[in-house]
Amino acid sequence: MISYKELLKQREALEQQINEARQREVADALAQVRSLVAEFGLTEQEVFPSGRASTRGRGPMAGSKVPPKYRDPVTGKTWTGRGKPPNWMPKENREQFLI
Repeated sequence: MISYKELLKQREALEQQINEARQREVADALAQVRSLVAEFGLTEQEVFPSGRASTRGRGPMAGSKVPPKYRDPVTGKTWTGRGKPPNWMPKENREQFLI
């Protein structure tokens, strides 16, 4: 039976092989993409039509509107519940302001 330490060593070796294989395949894929872009004279906008190239790292919901969750009964101002709470919102017992 293989010991725990031996299995850990095998996992470490396998993870290294996985990383090396991924690096090779990513390099091959990038070379192929660059070749196709150059061959067809594609622009960034053609490859990424939704503008996703300029919004790297942002999720698909980034910038979307969220309906308000709380309302100030005095002024009628609203708050979505995201970000820093407004001055009219108490720190505790926010239930009375729910919409």
